[in-house]
Amino acid sequence: MGNRDLRASGRAVKPASVKYSPRVTSADPIDRDRGPGDIVVDHLVKEYRVHERASGLVAAIGSLFRRRYTARRAVDDLSFSIARGERVGFLGPNGAGKTTTLKVLSGLLHPTSGTVRVAGHEPRRRRREFLRTITLVMGQKQQLLWDLPPADTFAMNRAIYDIPRKEYDETLSELTTLLELDATVRRPTRQLSLGERMKCELVAALLHRPRVLFLDEPTIGLDVEMQAVLRRFVKEYNERFSATVLLTSHDMDDVTALCPRVIVIDKGCLTYDGDLRELARRVRPHKRVIVRTVDGKEETELVSQADLPRFIAQRLERGQVADLTVADPPLEEVMRELFATRAQKEAVP
Repeated sequence: MGNRDLRASGRAVKPASVKYSPRVTSADPIDRDRGPGDIVVDHLVKEYRVHERASGLVAAIGSLFRRRYTARRAVDDLSFSIARGERVGFLGPNGAGKTTTLKVLSGLLHPTSGTVRVAGHEPRRRRREFLRTITLVMGQKQQLLWDLPPADTFAMNRAIYDIPRKEYDETLSELTTLLELDATVRRPTRQLSLGERMKCELVAALLHRPRVLFLDEPTIGLDVEMQAVLRRFVKEYNERFSATVLLTSHDMDDVTALCPRVIVIDKGCLTYDGDLRELARRVRPHKRVIVRTVDGKEETELVSQADLPRFIAQRLERGQVADLTVADPPLEEVMRELFATRAQKEAVP
């Protein structure tokens, strides 16, 4: 389903509380309510040529002389704008085009068509000024040198980015304090835990004080405590330096803790852009009411927002209530239902 279909069907929801126009042209890259876009994506399309062949020896030999390619569209006419200092969650199922979009924004891939601007730069040109402005952190890839301590990687990055010694020392001290790193940076990387390595990866990625952070699954594989540390660090960095953060994650706790706004894509197409809580209300308009009685039993009910006051009053009148909790449905359920509903609609002939 393309963006035109989404606008016609009302699936690309733009809540009133988030004033945003999804069509930002290169001639006018300013949203009048948000201000100049730090990240502007306009009609982005990214296609790959994929080699296809049948199984078997004959087909394998034949492909040496005549290859058959098909075009696979990973990103399909995608448009959005993110203002300076925003923290935005970039969500979608596996294969939705999230990592491809991040690679285009960071200049690692060139768009097939459309325009992309990051901090006023065209990423595909990968100019020095642009590279000093951004960082890309991928939870499944590392830049630390395995047999050397992280301090050596930090020194190498200082030379690569030509960071003055005084600025480097100040930034390194600030980052290691925020992440509670001490002697860790002087131990070989192979001796560090996954959480320690991830914290050092962030230090290495932020030494040049980038103002745009692309974070792709930064907490993957970490324990609960370490995830909380990294979330707190990203939020503090964002607030201290007015950094723009675009985060992809399958851990919805990351998104809930960091991102007031979310952009959702599926099969390369925009499906939602707006307030995270509004998304939950649109997909799951019911509140979850958990009642614990004095005899230890627990009851769970789904109640609409309109019926909630009456339901609570009636339940309290019945008595025997030891505790009553009203909560939004978990974001994991919201996202699962969002994608399942879309898949069902596309399956209908």
